[in-house]
Amino acid sequence: MPIIFATMSRLYFALMLGGSLFILMRGHNDPGGGFIGALMAAAAFATLALTRGVDHARRVLRVHPVVLVGCGLALACVSGLPGLVSDASYLTHWWTSGAVHLGTATLFDIGVYLVVLGGVLCLVLRLYEDLHGEVAP
Repeated sequence: MPIIFATMSRLYFALMLGGSLFILMRGHNDPGGGFIGALMAAAAFATLALTRGVDHARRVLRVHPVVLVGCGLALACVSGLPGLVSDASYLTHWWTSGAVHLGTATLFDIGVYLVVLGGVLCLVLRLYEDLHGEVAP
């Protein structure tokens, strides 16, 4: 592994993760959202796994990617329930009034973010384990 890439991987990781959260939070007003933000976060973890090993990337992630998929799917499903209660229409989103434009659509985006991040990391980390001959937990 080139020494410059290995040294700068922590900075790349932090910048890419911060950028992914920025893209996630601006998603329902501007281009972006949960899907593309999660792809950028998965690329950050893939960079970390490539330079420092899959075990290190799993330690930084702290939860198994399948748990992320389950939590994200549950959050995305639950975000549609308020609309079902108020308008009898699932996924009709509620919005806050005021300077900050948040609502149940933000919860849906976060759910999509977690599902995509977990799914892509399951694939990427498993491929890196097979590539480098590491043992999967």
